[in-house]
Amino acid sequence: MLISYLKIIMKSTGGYYICIVNSAYQNISYEELIGELISRKLLCEQLQRENDELKISQIQLYEELAQMKRMIFGSRSERFVPSVSPQQTSLDLDVATVAPPPPAIETITYKRKKPESSHKVNTGRLPLPANLERVPIVIEPQEDVTGLQRIGEEITEELELKPGKFYVNQYIRPKYAKAGNEGVIIGELPSRPIEKGIPGPGLLSTIVIDKYADHIPCHRQIQRFDRLGMKIPASTMSEWISASCNLLSPLYDALKSEVLKQSYLQADETPIKVLDKDKKGATHRGYFWVYHAPLIKMVLFEYRPSRGGSGPTELLKDFKGYLQTDGYGVYDAFDNGTIELFHCMAHARRMFDEALDNDRVRAEYILGEMQQLYDVERQAKEEGMSYDQRYEIRQKKCLPVLKNIHGWMKENIMEVLPQSGIGKAIAYTLKRWEKLCFYTTNGQLEIDNNLVENAIRPVAIGRKNYLFAGSHHAAQRSAMLYSFIGTCKKRGVEPYGWLKEVLTKIQDQKANELRQLFPMNSSTGPP
Repeated sequence: MLISYLKIIMKSTGGYYICIVNSAYQNISYEELIGELISRKLLCEQLQRENDELKISQIQLYEELAQMKRMIFGSRSERFVPSVSPQQTSLDLDVATVAPPPPAIETITYKRKKPESSHKVNTGRLPLPANLERVPIVIEPQEDVTGLQRIGEEITEELELKPGKFYVNQYIRPKYAKAGNEGVIIGELPSRPIEKGIPGPGLLSTIVIDKYADHIPCHRQIQRFDRLGMKIPASTMSEWISASCNLLSPLYDALKSEVLKQSYLQADETPIKVLDKDKKGATHRGYFWVYHAPLIKMVLFEYRPSRGGSGPTELLKDFKGYLQTDGYGVYDAFDNGTIELFHCMAHARRMFDEALDNDRVRAEYILGEMQQLYDVERQAKEEGMSYDQRYEIRQKKCLPVLKNIHGWMKENIMEVLPQSGIGKAIAYTLKRWEKLCFYTTNGQLEIDNNLVENAIRPVAIGRKNYLFAGSHHAAQRSAMLYSFIGTCKKRGVEPYGWLKEVLTKIQDQKANELRQLFPMNSSTGPP
């Protein structure tokens, strides 16, 4: 830049400003020059703000990328295991480190018998459950054993499987004529799941459990049945599932009533795609609202078209007791005199786990502290503690840890960027602190919502297989079946045997005796 002249400006304050000006500014006034300087200063400040925003955005994008990598490639375990770095192997003291002496080396020789064959088969085998049916196959020697005394036997067991096969139950009812032409006597047909229909309870149970417990879509079941020699149209299979759900609907209402009269519920929600006739070429995003009653180990799924508060508001209008959630704002309306709302520690812990790539030192510290809380829960479970004993050990061991975490977060919240991973984790946890600690006030309450999240997990697997529900009505039918299967899982009941038993009995079951058909009352027992 060519310098044309040097201009000295004296301000009223007595300060001097020496400005080297380009020829383009030769004829401008003092006021115009000051204005130009101010505009340049404002521009620099704006650029600085934009640079700071870009840095924050870069941090956020880096954290999102790290989170995506962790979701795809990382471990699913939530248990925190602190990392060990070379710097952690010694205390940070101003003392010269002394190298350990080299280990002494000694030579050991021994003799062993050479194996007869390098291809020796491992004789270790899986123990076979005692409850499996044993089919005896007696193999007599080829030699003549006439007159020989039997002194024992050797038993070799082989695990075998017979593929599913179709068969037909023929109900044969002889007819008898009464004397004197007074009529005909014939046996009465037992109640069947679908009157005048061909499927038996075992076939209907197989179709339902395969789809909703084992996540096998109907079209794959149809292909499998075709290989077994039975062609079942897709429309027919859909009608059979619908008819089964109609039978189970009163039992679902009874299960809903049983869950909602409990004093402690855990709640969560998960999306499901639904075909909607009003949305051509697109699916509707509906939601399963899931409620778990930990004290009786029962699960309730309910479908709603949206994630708004109308669903839980209607369902929980008469509920009284403890409600544990993940902190979703819709549930805040339930924090009233009849419902005690509290939150899930696992959600706070996950945010610090996600912040490891942002601020490992701070995140690992909190994760280590929270791990002490979960060690207490693990100890209580392993030792089979009562609710009162769990309350006492929480008061003794958990409250000091929680107090330390709270103090640490209040000190560190001012030292981190609000939009950083660690900043969000601390802010999220501090905002919900009292409701996160509430579990320590009652031994019946759980530290987190993992039990209800485990009940939701099969839905995520199902979504990957059958992709969407055919209608809003079909989505609610799915919610019903997930409720039964989830409760079977919580109760350790084999779902196929339970459902077959229910479909066999429910036609003749009185309305006031439906509770007898709940999974916990099933005669099928554990799988």
